[in-house]
Amino acid sequence: MSVPSSPMSCGWAMHSALEQEYHDREWGVPQTDDRILFEFLVLESAQAGLSWRTVLDKREGYRRHYAGFDPEQVAHFGETEIAAMLVDPGVIRNRAKIEASISNARVFLELQAHHGSFARFLWRYVDGQPIQSNCDRLEQIAAQTALSQQLAKDLKREGVRFFGPTIAYAYMQAVGLVNDHVRHCPRHQACRAMGQTIRL
Repeated sequence: MSVPSSPMSCGWAMHSALEQEYHDREWGVPQTDDRILFEFLVLESAQAGLSWRTVLDKREGYRRHYAGFDPEQVAHFGETEIAAMLVDPGVIRNRAKIEASISNARVFLELQAHHGSFARFLWRYVDGQPIQSNCDRLEQIAAQTALSQQLAKDLKREGVRFFGPTIAYAYMQAVGLVNDHVRHCPRHQACRAMGQTIRL
């Protein structure tokens, strides 16, 4: 179902009710909960080469298969769990991406242990404060930045797969490291305000 166009929202969210709800409730909200950060790591890496709408449509399937996005459990997945996902249209049935999500969970846990939390590792890239975009139009929003290139490079060195600079930037947008709501969108100010109360 399409959503009526509105000048008071980011245009990409107008294609479906699911995208609108995600835009209004989650996109750009600064996240410091490691389980949520892991969920978006799985979902964004699954998106590679696909649309975000495709991922949102399958999000419940991912929640079901990924034990509520518990990285400890995912890190121990084996062929049984992989086989179950490969026959379920509720997730993206790509063996390479599924196997990557499992190895990525192991890297996630290593970074979590080393830094005290994955959130502490991640938020140091922006010195603990979200980058505030000043874009008026979607066309002004970058697909990747020098910072997303650095994040992708660092995570690749740690062993994370399916997480290039463009996916890294989408991840940064999703979990609020950067507030890319256009300036006239009400969520821009809402996310800006939330970014002032981050505690790591």
